[in-house]
Amino acid sequence: MIRSPMRLATHVALLTVPLILLPPQSVIAAGGGGGGGGGAGGGELYGSSYSTPAPPSYPQEKGKRTTQKKRPAKQSSFDDPAFRDGYRAAYATIYERNDYAAAIEQLHALGRDDHPNVANLIGYSYRKLGDYKQSQVWYERALKADPNHVLTWNYYGLWQIEQGNRDAAQYHLSRIAEICGTTCDEYRSLAAALEKPPGTSLVY
Repeated sequence: MIRSPMRLATHVALLTVPLILLPPQSVIAAGGGGGGGGGAGGGELYGSSYSTPAPPSYPQEKGKRTTQKKRPAKQSSFDDPAFRDGYRAAYATIYERNDYAAAIEQLHALGRDDHPNVANLIGYSYRKLGDYKQSQVWYERALKADPNHVLTWNYYGLWQIEQGNRDAAQYHLSRIAEICGTTCDEYRSLAAALEKPPGTSLVY
């Protein structure tokens, strides 16, 4: 039993000290919470924010670095199953069947011509068909939608080489280096193409 008001005050003071020493912020911090930008890689089915992705059924390319930049709003189109499936089908038409004219129709049918991934693949398809004027239009459209779209810089760089514009292709290579470094696939393939003698046929 506490015998005096002085001892009662001492006990009350001792009981309140731990509460005073633990600020409210420490409780919040202890809760953790993986904040940190949500950004690259988290929940995005299509890989990094700076390249045209392979559909989920295709292996992701190695050597890419992710960025913490906020993704363009148009990237959310991949959350739509119909868009994702249509994109996957067009991707297969291009890279498995090499039917570029059919792929252009499939890509237009998605109704997302200003999506950088879509515009880039349309540009690529036109380039493979030999229509360099239309190809350029679509590459420019992809870069307008996303100036850091690294695969467009790569494909457009190859376009420049095929047109004899090696200085412009070198500029594209420098832009790729700024976006993903010199070890990513896009940098290495364009650098290899630039090392070939002028007039060499490119298979990319």
